[in-house]
Amino acid sequence: MKNRNYWIACGLAAVCAALAGFWLARQLDSSAPQLASGTWLPHARALKEVALVDTKGQAFTSAQLRGHPTVVFFGFTHCPDVCPTTLAKLAQVRKAAALPDLKVLMVSVDPTRDTPDALNQYVQAFDPEFLGVTGTQAAIDKMTSDFGVAVARTNLPGGDYTVDHSAALFLLNANGKLAAVFTPPFDINLIAQDLRTAAPALL
Repeated sequence: MKNRNYWIACGLAAVCAALAGFWLARQLDSSAPQLASGTWLPHARALKEVALVDTKGQAFTSAQLRGHPTVVFFGFTHCPDVCPTTLAKLAQVRKAAALPDLKVLMVSVDPTRDTPDALNQYVQAFDPEFLGVTGTQAAIDKMTSDFGVAVARTNLPGGDYTVDHSAALFLLNANGKLAAVFTPPFDINLIAQDLRTAAPALL
């Protein structure tokens, strides 16, 4: 439990420090969307190329992150609480925001157990339109590092394990660049409102 709390604290500290800088910079840019529950980055940040696998077993690259805004969440199918709660809220957010082009993507942080089929059944249980990707451990590690997501495996009695991870939501613009970040707790109505407010700036 101490190890879990340590990693979660590290992840939150890193995200909060980054958001503090983004918030200060945003005050200088009056044209930036004013979000109620998220932080808009002063300059959309380009992300490293990804080489993952989607729920159909097909290659998933950065090209699939372009052409539409995307909310990215890192999680895993064996998650007992945070992941299902967040995905359930995101399903409601997607409906409330009513943005036809908006995509929701879950990136697995447990590629050992999260096969494409397992991930497909999991995300579609929340919303048939949700996307999921997995891949090699190296590819996942590269992506979590790029997004600043803290991940740590914790062994459990009996040989099982869980994966502790940051629970932030990342909003990408239509160019596949990181435009905004949302941190817990998540309010469905406020996030939906923020997505509608940001929509023109995401194109």
